[in-house]
Amino acid sequence: GGTPEQTIGDGKGTIYQILQERPGSVAVLDAKSMKVTATYPLGDNGGCNGLALDTKNQILFAACSAAAAAPPRGTAPDPNAKPPQAFVILSAKDGKILSRLPLAGNSDGAAFSPATMEAFSSQGNGTMTIVKEKSPTSFEVEENLKTWPSNGARTIAFDSKTGHLFAMASET
Repeated sequence: GGTPEQTIGDGKGTIYQILQERPGSVAVLDAKSMKVTATYPLGDNGGCNGLALDTKNQILFAACSAAAAAPPRGTAPDPNAKPPQAFVILSAKDGKILSRLPLAGNSDGAAFSPATMEAFSSQGNGTMTIVKEKSPTSFEVEENLKTWPSNGARTIAFDSKTGHLFAMASET
């Protein structure tokens, strides 16, 4: 039902896969049958590339680069509009959206650290957004960290044994 991007498993037979289209969604798959068992819509958010999972609390963090189209020319922006780039945070159990938090740029990947209860989104503009899971229903942007080199460090990997994050980029 869409272009697949980052995929993550819960270690118990369920696979979650972010779908890039606009509006975006998360496909839920049964690892044994390899069949889609549910699809969780992400509302107006699309261009989603990153997906992270808090397995303990069953929380998904979908890093999306786009929201609904801009208002028509001459129309004031809606102060309640969703951020254009957002971490859409949702329940892995039923897809209920719990929160939307702004990202500092267009995300390409996401990771989650169970030791610190933080989700990370790497952006191609040289930033990494760090979100703190204060509880299974409360989340906040902790920091928008500058990465080096200044641009291009988009792809992210997390080593749970060392707690290290890796953001890959090339210098020109």
